[in-house]
Amino acid sequence: MQAIRERTGLKPADLGDDILTATEPLVLRGLVRDWPAVQAGLQSPEALAGYLLGHWRDATVGVMLAPPEAGGRLFYNDDFTGFNFERKVGRFDVVLGSLMQLLGAPQPPALYIGATSVDTCLPGFRAENDLGLAVDDPIVSLWLGNRSRISAHFDLPDNVACVVAGRRRFTLFPPEQIDNLYVGPLDFTPAGQAVSLVDFHAPDFDRHPRFREALAHGQEAELEPGDALFIPSMWWHHVEALSALNLLVNYWWRRTPDYMDSPINALMLALLTMRGLPPEQRRSWRHLFDHYIFDDGDRAVAHIPAHARHALAPLDDAGARAMRAHLLNRLKR
Repeated sequence: MQAIRERTGLKPADLGDDILTATEPLVLRGLVRDWPAVQAGLQSPEALAGYLLGHWRDATVGVMLAPPEAGGRLFYNDDFTGFNFERKVGRFDVVLGSLMQLLGAPQPPALYIGATSVDTCLPGFRAENDLGLAVDDPIVSLWLGNRSRISAHFDLPDNVACVVAGRRRFTLFPPEQIDNLYVGPLDFTPAGQAVSLVDFHAPDFDRHPRFREALAHGQEAELEPGDALFIPSMWWHHVEALSALNLLVNYWWRRTPDYMDSPINALMLALLTMRGLPPEQRRSWRHLFDHYIFDDGDRAVAHIPAHARHALAPLDDAGARAMRAHLLNRLKR
C-alpha cells in the first residue's frame, strides 16, 4: 500500500484542468480549511451543529442505522438476503440531535446520512462554503454521521471529497483491480453501487486470496478537517469515518454530455444478451466491441458516407434520443 500523492497550499480557485481531469488520485491538504463550516467543526461538535442548523430549512433526509455489533460497517447481512442496517427517513435536525447524543457512547449504533443534496438540505450553505468548480452542473452532496465503514466501490463521475469535520481514511484502487476486489452483485447493493465483499479490517485471504494483489496496488490517505481528495472516475474507494462526528461534502461531475446514458446500462444489457453465449460467440462479440467502441472508431466508419452513418455518427442530443427510442422499442417483449 502506498500513500496517495499530495499537494498543499492550494485554494479552491487553483483547481484547474491539471487536477480536475487527472487520472490519478490527489490529496489536497488544507484546500477548504477556510470554510466557516470547517472552522466551526474545529471549535467543537456543538459549534458545528449550531452552524448547520443555522442553514437547515425543514428538510428530511434518508438515514442508515446499523446496530453497535456492525462496528460501523454498512454491509449485507450474514446470508446476503438483505443488509445489516435499516433505512429510515427523518428530519435533519432530529438526526443531528441523535448524533450529538451519541458522541460519548462507547459502542454507539452507526447513524449515517449519505448522498444528500446540500442545496436541498442546507440552503445557503454553499454561499459560504463552496469550491466554485469550473465544471458543468456538479452534484454537491453531504455525508454526515458517526464512525462508519463504506465498502470499496466506484463512481462514474469524477469526485472531489472535502472533509468538513472529523477524520476520514480513504483506500483507493485503480479500475483494473476489479479482478482482485471480489465485487458483489450489480443490482442488489447497499447503496446503489456494487461493492467489494472484502472486510478491510479483517480480510479473509483464504476466501479472497487475490486481495493481496489489490493491496499491492492500493493507495491510502488519512484526511483531517479542511483536507480534500480528488478521486478520478472509476477508481475504487473504501471510506472510513474515524471520528464520533464526521461531515463530508463532495462534488461529482461528468465530462460527458447529459444525453449520454450511464455505461452501467450497457453492462447490464451485455449480461442479458451476451454472457450466456458459447465461448466462441463471446469472442466474436469482443472483437465487434473492440472494432466499434474500444479501438479507433473513426477507422471503423471512414468508408461510410458521413450522411449515412446513422447510429455510427458522432452522438448528439437528437441522436441519443433516437437511439434510446430504438432500444426501448427493441426491449419491449
